[in-house]
Amino acid sequence: MVSLTTPVCNFGWKAKTFKLVSTNNELISLEDAMGPNGLLVMFICNHCPYVKAILPRLIHDTRELKTLGINTVAISSNDVINYPEDSFENMQKLAKEHDFPFHYCFDETQAVAKSYDAICTPDFFGFNNKYELQYRGRFDSTGRGELSDNNERDLFNAMKLIAESQKGPIDQIPSIGCSIKWKESATNP
Repeated sequence: MVSLTTPVCNFGWKAKTFKLVSTNNELISLEDAMGPNGLLVMFICNHCPYVKAILPRLIHDTRELKTLGINTVAISSNDVINYPEDSFENMQKLAKEHDFPFHYCFDETQAVAKSYDAICTPDFFGFNNKYELQYRGRFDSTGRGELSDNNERDLFNAMKLIAESQKGPIDQIPSIGCSIKWKESATNP
């Protein structure tokens, strides 16, 4: 497992369009996913220990963000030949088992991950309703550790600020996670 950190937020960078199949077999576009106050695009996968560690909190926070007009779309871009736990069928099982409050989409060609310059799982991209990047940072201060009483909800607080002001926080701490598992035939971004 290679741990990587995300780059600093490139404020104003425009979200790249996509059309991907979700675990409920719907074709989801960037425009379909956008909420009235913004959109959280996150690159996750089934097998990553970083994602597994935050998953219950992530589901809770995305439900709460939806009430603030922020929608979420999750994208899995990993090579499923070498990482079968991340297959579309297993994505469907995970989404159903945890009753995901967001679309979980399969980026089979890895083109979307490349267009976003996604680095790791999880990798979070918080956009305002003009499709301008306002957040690219960590989920929270606990990460993979045991939840502490003084946990800082970085992602939630940033997206709440975006919902209220359309601007993200100036200070952001990079996300850390497992590297995206690129296909052997694919050129790494």
